[in-house]
Amino acid sequence: MAFSGKNIALIGCLGVAGAAVSSCRTEGPRQLRVGAARVEITPEYPVRLAGYAARRTECTGVEQRLWARALAIGEDPEGPALLITVENCVLPGGLTEAICRRLNRTGIPRERVVIACTHTHSAPCLSGALPTMFGEPLPPDHQARIERYTQELTVKLEQAALSALADRRPARLGWAQGQVTFAVNRRTFEGGRYRGLGVNRDGPTDHALPVLRVTDPEGRLVAVAANYACHCTALGADYTKVCGDWAGYAAEAIENEYPGSTCLVMIGCGADADPQPRTGIEYARRHGRAVAAEIRRLLDRDFRPLSGPPMCRLEFIRLPFGSARTRQQWAERARRDDAVGYQARLQLARLDRGEPVQTHLDYPVQTWVFGDDLAMIFLGGEVVVDYALRLKREYDPQRLWVTAYANDVPCYIPSQRVLAEGGYEAEESMVYYDRPGRLAPEVEDLIMAAVGRLVPPSFRAIDTAAAGGLR
Repeated sequence: MAFSGKNIALIGCLGVAGAAVSSCRTEGPRQLRVGAARVEITPEYPVRLAGYAARRTECTGVEQRLWARALAIGEDPEGPALLITVENCVLPGGLTEAICRRLNRTGIPRERVVIACTHTHSAPCLSGALPTMFGEPLPPDHQARIERYTQELTVKLEQAALSALADRRPARLGWAQGQVTFAVNRRTFEGGRYRGLGVNRDGPTDHALPVLRVTDPEGRLVAVAANYACHCTALGADYTKVCGDWAGYAAEAIENEYPGSTCLVMIGCGADADPQPRTGIEYARRHGRAVAAEIRRLLDRDFRPLSGPPMCRLEFIRLPFGSARTRQQWAERARRDDAVGYQARLQLARLDRGEPVQTHLDYPVQTWVFGDDLAMIFLGGEVVVDYALRLKREYDPQRLWVTAYANDVPCYIPSQRVLAEGGYEAEESMVYYDRPGRLAPEVEDLIMAAVGRLVPPSFRAIDTAAAGGLR
């Protein structure tokens, strides 16, 4: 991907989600035209699953069907907006751009589309995602099936979007916020130093569960969207079947209970949070039921109405990497017989071809703002929880929704704290994403500044506004 860094702005309609049954009261006088759709994306042949470097075989069956879901909001003259969710581990930016080019042929410009993945670690690998995850070249037949699935997924994501556009009907939007608590910080420490991934119950987490609903004029549920900041890793590295993990089970439960509805699940800034307990299919189901139960509880309560379409904006910024490794350092790493060595040999081959070392990421920051009622922030990458917590200090947390894994997942996005501490999210994970090294410390402030340009000042927390802006 190559972007100029210029702002891409959109003012249009959005609609994402959520809803009530016929007993729920209708909200507000304003109606929008909203359509929802889902398309099955389960592979019908063996294919590698993404998420765990130690899992070298192709999938051995299907535990749960996978889905792409879409919401289309707004009239054609004012420009509909699209939200697409996909049950997959890592969304490559190139796939997002391919979908948007297809949709552009139907008159939907790039700026009006958000695609977010659930980060389930039991979905197929995609071309262009986690290219060095397995630490060795893939067998040609494995690679061919990954490319086949990626091509098929591209078509099906477009199909989901077009079906949602065709399904548009009068509807009302509302939102509420609940809480679930199974996410636990995984960055462990001993003697004040980072020691690895595990269970750190004293570490930071974000347990908010924001929910949007879409209801028809009679109050029936059309669609619901929810967001929770936690890895989709209830199933461990030895699990070899296709499954949507807790996010898939949450969506399945709501859609079964409210026939005809569509449930979109997104992931917040949970890159350093895992579900607990985990490593078992029953845990995936249990955590999915917990999310579904909280959605149902909220559906029985009053939602804050969203009486008009949102203002939608998109900006690509450049996130710099830190100091580049020397050729000698790459050569030393290349002696290793693991993923580190494999990536280093690829980097050396690029240097031999005269290709420059990557210096930055082109990184998407997107916002959908509903008047003064709700600001939805969509961030690319595996974003650690510090970003959500900082955003909720600097903006009104009662009017804020923060989603990660949106539009592109190029690597982990560590905070200044995590970069200082080091460890997996800061550096080790970059090997599997084939990045040249850790990101520079200023990336946190660059992302926060981009959010500040896109979210209106009226959403600032009172103390932050009084202090004159971002810290």
